[in-house]
Formats: sequence, structure tokens, C-alpha cells
Amino acid sequence: MFEMTNTTKESFYFILTGIPGFEASHIRISIPFCCLYTISILGNTTILNVIRTEPSLRQPMYLFLSMLALTDLGLTLTTLPTVMQLLWFNICEISFEACFAQVFFIHTFSFMESSVLLAMSFDHYVAICRPLHYATILTSEVIGKIGLAIICRCVLAVLPSLFLLKCLPFCRSHLLSHSYCLHQDMIRLVCGDIRFNSWYGFALVLLIIVMDPLLIVLSYAMILKSVFRIASLVERLRALNNCLSHILAVLVLYVPMVGVSMTHRFAKHASPLVHVIMANIYLLAPPVMNPIIYSVKTKHIRHGIMRLLSQRNTH
Repeated sequence: MFEMTNTTKESFYFILTGIPGFEASHIRISIPFCCLYTISILGNTTILNVIRTEPSLRQPMYLFLSMLALTDLGLTLTTLPTVMQLLWFNICEISFEACFAQVFFIHTFSFMESSVLLAMSFDHYVAICRPLHYATILTSEVIGKIGLAIICRCVLAVLPSLFLLKCLPFCRSHLLSHSYCLHQDMIRLVCGDIRFNSWYGFALVLLIIVMDPLLIVLSYAMILKSVFRIASLVERLRALNNCLSHILAVLVLYVPMVGVSMTHRFAKHASPLVHVIMANIYLLAPPVMNPIIYSVKTKHIRHGIMRLLSQRNTH
């Protein structure tokens, strides 16, 4: 077995994997992938355009929604090049530096998705539990600081793991399990001691993947406590309906995330196809489903899209 030293890393390539067992059908398989990427790009850019052009949507809820759309767009554009070039042109090689860049953006945008959903749950909490102070708590300056904090949190969380991984020697075998680069996939190819990397990864999971949903659940517990104090049933249902889009977005992110974790933990010897399908669902479900959820369930977004389409038709 040979090791790749730092001097040879510049000329080192990883080999990406398509859909195991269906290599001959990659062109046909590319059709649903192409449709999903198109829905994600069109859906998220439409939501961003509606929020940008509608003065009535310059509210905290919609500013957080624009952060979510930008994150989803970033995640989509990060995986699209390698996935589609592999399915369309059978280009499997990716350089060492390009692979590390893709790992950085995939994990940063994934963590940002979780962080933005946490911020949105805080927005719902303030709107329902402290409505009289909503405008003074969530000012434009505060929202800007929250956005900056999310970026700093996620970038600073991902960078150390990449630096740690880059310092380790890689084995001659450089076959990855997916059509994009993931940290947990690359670290399997390392020849050196990865105990520190594993502990750092575990701390990262606790800090973001575990803490964020727990805080979201806590915010909804406080929201429910406040909602059940409302005497009118109609007002209760209206308050809960305002949270429905966010609850669905949380489920779309965390259910596949738990599924991927459970598969890696308890189904290590399962077919590679199972791992590939779960990873693709985890990375594609939120960017595809979030614009659909918010377009269908949010009246102001839906009306904004209708106005945008009618303006284009008149031109």
C-alpha cells in the first residue's frame, strides 16, 4: 500500500462513483436528477426574486426565508457540477483541491440550513409569544447580525476538520462512494491516525446536528404553551398554521439526516446503492422541497409569485 504525501497531492485525483449497479443507465438516471436540480434552482431563485421585488415582504420572517433560499441554492450549485458531469459525460475524476473545496461548501451549506431553521424558529417564538415586542426585538440590524453569526458559526465549524483532514496521508486507493465529495467518505481513505478527527466530528455533531433540533423543539414547546393560553380556537389554529411551513421544512431536513446517520451507523454492510440513495435524498430533498412548501403554504409568497408571472406575461 502506498501513501500520498503532501508533495504529490497537487497531482492527486479522487474517483467519484455514480449509481452502483446502474452505470449503463446513467443517461436515463440523469433525467430525474436534472428535473430536481431545475426545480431547486427555479424555485429558490423565484422566492428570492419575489422577496426582493415585493416591499411588503421586507419583514423578518421573509428575510430569514431568503437566507434559507440562498442556502438551498448554494447547496444545489455545489453538488450539481460533479453529479451531472458524471451522469452525462462519465467524468469521474476530481482533483484533490476541488474535492476539498466541494467538501467545504457541502458541509457549510448543510450546517447553514440547520442554523437558518433555528433562527426561523426564534422568529416564530417572538411573533407568537412576544408579539408586542416583535418589531423592537427583530430589527433589520439584529437580523443582519444573526445572518453574519450563522455564516461565521458554520465556516469556523467546518474549516478545522478540513485542515485536519488535509494534513493526513491518503492511501493509493482513491475511490469515493458518491458523485460528490463528503468528509466522512474521504476520511475512509486516510492511512494515518484519525482519532482526533473522529472526536472533532463527534463534537461538531453535538454542537450543530443535535443542539439545533433540540433548541427548535424547545422553541415550539414554548410556542405551544403560549398558543394553548389563547381562548379562541380559531386564533389557536391560525397561530399553529403560521408555523406549519417551518415545521415541514424542519422535517424535510432532519428526517433524511437521521436516516443517513442510522444507515452509516447500523447498515454499514448494506448495499452501496442504499447509502447513495440516502445521501442523495439528504442533499436534494431540502433544496427541492423548501420552495414548494413555502410557495404552497405561505399566502404572501404565493400571491407574489402570481404577480411576478402576470407581469412577465404582460411584457
